[in-house]
Amino acid sequence: MSQPRDRQPTNQIRLSRRRFLQVLAGTAGALVVGIRMADAADAPLPAALLGDHFYDLGAYVRIDVDGTVLIGARDPDTGTGVATALPRIIADELDADWNRVDVVPLGLGVSNNDGQPRWTYGRQIGGTGGSIPAAWNDLRQVGATARWLLLQAAARRLGVPANRLRCDSGTVIAPDGRRVTYGSLAADASQIALPTKLPPLKNAASYRLIGQPVGDVDAREIVTGQTRYAIDQDYADALVAVLVHCPWPDGTLARIDTADTLAVKGVVKVVQLKPEPNQPWGSTVIAPAVAVLAEDTWAALQGREKLKLEWKPGASGSESSYALEQQASALLGGQTDPTTRVRNDGDIEAAGKKAARRLDATYFQPWLAHATAEPMNCLVRLDKDQASLVVPTQAPQKAWAVVQRLTGLAPAQIDIRVPRVGGGLGRRLDHDYVAEAVMLAKAVDKPVRLLWTREQDFGHDYYRSGSVHQLNAIIDRKRHVTGWNQRMASASALAHRNVPDDRLWTSELQADQLPAGLIPNYRSDWYSQASAIPRGPFRGMPHLSNAFAVESFIDEIAHLLHEDPLKTRLRILGEARQLPLSSGGMLDIGRLLNVLQLVADRIEWKNWLRSVNGLGIACWHIDGAYVAHAIEAAMQGEKLIIQRVVCAVDVGRVINPLGLQGQVAGATLDALSNALNPAITFKDGRVQQHSFKDYPLASVAQLPNAVEVITVPDDRPPAGASFLAMPTAAPALANAVFRASAVRVRRLPLMKELLRLL
Repeated sequence: MSQPRDRQPTNQIRLSRRRFLQVLAGTAGALVVGIRMADAADAPLPAALLGDHFYDLGAYVRIDVDGTVLIGARDPDTGTGVATALPRIIADELDADWNRVDVVPLGLGVSNNDGQPRWTYGRQIGGTGGSIPAAWNDLRQVGATARWLLLQAAARRLGVPANRLRCDSGTVIAPDGRRVTYGSLAADASQIALPTKLPPLKNAASYRLIGQPVGDVDAREIVTGQTRYAIDQDYADALVAVLVHCPWPDGTLARIDTADTLAVKGVVKVVQLKPEPNQPWGSTVIAPAVAVLAEDTWAALQGREKLKLEWKPGASGSESSYALEQQASALLGGQTDPTTRVRNDGDIEAAGKKAARRLDATYFQPWLAHATAEPMNCLVRLDKDQASLVVPTQAPQKAWAVVQRLTGLAPAQIDIRVPRVGGGLGRRLDHDYVAEAVMLAKAVDKPVRLLWTREQDFGHDYYRSGSVHQLNAIIDRKRHVTGWNQRMASASALAHRNVPDDRLWTSELQADQLPAGLIPNYRSDWYSQASAIPRGPFRGMPHLSNAFAVESFIDEIAHLLHEDPLKTRLRILGEARQLPLSSGGMLDIGRLLNVLQLVADRIEWKNWLRSVNGLGIACWHIDGAYVAHAIEAAMQGEKLIIQRVVCAVDVGRVINPLGLQGQVAGATLDALSNALNPAITFKDGRVQQHSFKDYPLASVAQLPNAVEVITVPDDRPPAGASFLAMPTAAPALANAVFRASAVRVRRLPLMKELLRLL
């Protein structure tokens, strides 16, 4: 298909309530249809829709007279494929010819509503698993509306009632075989008023694009190195800014000497930055910092090397990851009441009195960094009445809030463009780097191009907190698990983010996570730990750490009972049925059983006991989606070989099967990498990892040659999949390692612990 063209920043044209989101006649008779049908007063319309020489389309459909269809992708694409999947939803309802579709990433859509922001495009957030579920109804309606307008125009031209016409691949076809193209109808359709009620949507049997595999619209640019990420963008007169952050987030600058730095040719200024008081984590400077601003990157880096700085630690100067883990173990092993009792079904104490067997185990998870491919960066230009930014963000509306607070500009005076993002993983839901760039642009009264180095990315992250999980199972004489007591200690990712204390647990646990609701006596407790080390959203949180503990523990129960681990899981899950969730919705045990059985069959689980290699299995559910992994592993001396990985997912209706397979395979490999090698440690409050050498991601040799993905066909509304395959990969691997080596790994990273125990 045709590939997206390079688009440059541009101003927006403002339209009144009467004109906005009506059918607009563009240059050369283009048909333009907006996504939002209401709450659109005084909204900005990207100028690209009114002329061929303007760019930055928002989430709109434009049909040109030559038949080209421009479709905007409203959510940032961090590698999740939404830049392909979201436009496919529109294009299918529109009956567009996908080979004539040009997809354009959209920037932030915001207008003024009595001084408050009105979000033109609704939800704009990427990499959280919610893009497709949130867009499913909205974007189909966009395509259906555009198709309705074209049918009305065709009916007038052909003298045939619209309900007797049909659309196919950019063409309207009459019963007698006459055809008119969308391009030829665009001018006439642009003069037709929008319908008074929403046009009907297609039935699933009529889908031509939804459910069919297609490659990413920007795949060629990515693999050939032509994609321009935010870090590649520039303004001709922008200064390059590089930073030195304080090693302690609550530290202070004790001494600074900038003479040698300012003597470097090209260095313009040195600026000190401090976190704003009373601002939540993620919305202001992450730690005190000194910025060097220069005419080019080399001068900035050279000037930074010549800075003479002394930092003074704050209270965090005494923290260590080892001490926090010891504290967590003491909390779980003592008599202290939990910070939050997340769930309490039945009577654990009464069940314990009837126990035939008990099993206890403790699992340890390390702190983790995001380690995104594209380091933090931001390009910003501030004028008297306009802020223009290019930001690699997962949440442009949150970035807008940071800019607005720092500049005081009206909502529509802030223009944020979001190119393809070089990895999010939750890190770019925070915008400390945006705050830094805006502060620096204000300080020098020039455009600023802020660049973080890899060392800063590792040393100043909003990390995934380490955690300790203590689990206890009560088993009766019939081999049924009748009681389950789990306790977790961690430093909440929601701390210092204006979240009430009684909700801090929600980033660490879920009340409905397995096996909640399946065991009559079930208790889940969370113990809060205080830490000054920044924490924040992380891909797969909170499922990632909890599934490792839970699914490993179920495997240990099976070993205690001398039985097939699959049989143990099936007995815990029980018969196919619907279980209500405390958060709303239903848990479909039948769908969970199905994905579990699919991976078991594909990996030939019937041979689990006789296999030369070790087989491991695990399953999980997230927000109406279901996943299971089966892994085959072998030990060659001290070398772990992952022979096969099979993953089955049920996400309801699949928009792009090829994209879903890519997401599942990618999340699996990401989860295996996180499990095998890396960990963030800190001593005396200072992070000890500074590069990929200190924080090794999995090598190609450590990972499987392929991930076999099974997708379950379904006609339910789509669920999210961007991190669905994260939780079950690590426990399935650990369970396979146990059978291959007789070593039970309860602590990650896996390789370090495995080699210690062998």
